[in-house]
Amino acid sequence: MVSRVTTVAFQGIEAQPVDVQVQIGPGQVAFTIVGLPDKAVGESRERVRSALIASGLSLPAKRVTVNLAPADLPKEGSHFDLPIALALMAAMGALPAAELERYVVLGELALDGTISAVAGVLPAAIGANTLARCLICPAPCGPEAAWADPEMEILAPVSLIQLANHFKGTQILSRPQPKLSANPSVLPDLSEVRGQESAKRALEIAAAGGHNLLMIGPPGAGKSMLATRLPSILPPLSPRELLEVSMIASIAGELADGKLSERRPFRAPHHSASMAALVGGGIRARPGEVSLAHNGVLFLDELPEFQPQVLDGLRQPLESGETVIVRANHRTSYPSRVQLIAAMNPCRCGHAGEPAMSAGAASAAPQNTRRACPARCSTGWTFGSRCRPSPPPTCCARPRPKAPPRSPSGSPVPAGARPSATPRSASPPAPMPPPAPG
Repeated sequence: MVSRVTTVAFQGIEAQPVDVQVQIGPGQVAFTIVGLPDKAVGESRERVRSALIASGLSLPAKRVTVNLAPADLPKEGSHFDLPIALALMAAMGALPAAELERYVVLGELALDGTISAVAGVLPAAIGANTLARCLICPAPCGPEAAWADPEMEILAPVSLIQLANHFKGTQILSRPQPKLSANPSVLPDLSEVRGQESAKRALEIAAAGGHNLLMIGPPGAGKSMLATRLPSILPPLSPRELLEVSMIASIAGELADGKLSERRPFRAPHHSASMAALVGGGIRARPGEVSLAHNGVLFLDELPEFQPQVLDGLRQPLESGETVIVRANHRTSYPSRVQLIAAMNPCRCGHAGEPAMSAGAASAAPQNTRRACPARCSTGWTFGSRCRPSPPPTCCARPRPKAPPRSPSGSPVPAGARPSATPRSASPPAPMPPPAPG
């Protein structure tokens, strides 16, 4: 007899249905999982065995085969623990198999039988609603799944025993309620800024039209302070935008306690971020910072310090509003409609244009100052392109050190010593003129 339970595998923010098939038959005692599982899915054998023992059950001394269909779809993540355990319990007769066919199941099992939170519950709930099925998920993720459909049946048990008691009718589980995370009482607000009228006006225009913005100024001028206050003047997320942002955050595992937030995302990665961190990628093709900032603000501070290859990788997401990550066996896409805000200094030292700095270094500026202030740091640098090296500001110029005096033999002369006079070659004395005749 083969028992079946439906779960999902994630491709981007889309949930693909996966059929978990369990067969208990005669043969050598073994527990085998097939269907292109990754390391986390393969390790679920020990977690499922320990969770069943903690719940008062034990695996039969037979051959247990678990098939994850379709077999050519990669299966990644620990959320396959609970569907495998429920399919095993149905094959053993501990749960009604007909009841489990109505549900989409996902969750990670602990060794004591409790069900731990997993990432991607909101996309899984939306996928289950599309399949006209109910959902079984961990209790901490219940509020997150409740946003999929108010009429959808959702079970959020704490442990395997609680779920088994629900199907027996001895402990009925109630439907979890959707929750919103309370915004912190103290958030950066643009109204706190005194002065900077031109910069605040530029931020207001950028917020009204959704324009990208590049701020250039010396250190301490308030570029980062103004950028962090841009979300305070942006409109709240619409219901559709809230769902898209929350689905990406759910895939990344960044929804705390299953609560959604109405505030637009603000991401500020460090300038040492790699291509996979900023654009997305990795073994499991996770969303990057540009996708996590979807429908929000992506702030790149110290823009010239980012690697040129990383900045060039932002071209396609900014133009199309979508990040496409292609691997040998699958293709993943994440929405990436962001408002790009960048900040940079006018030169390497940050004091270009200041009279006190430029006047003192103008006389000592060497002819070739390209090393002191490279072309991509100058004010002529443009995003995503390589411009011609323009003359750098004189504030970054450093006078060349004078060469130390050297002796005639070529060795340097110690400080305070005077070089010896250059020896002259010995020459014969000039002949005396002959005496004049008497």
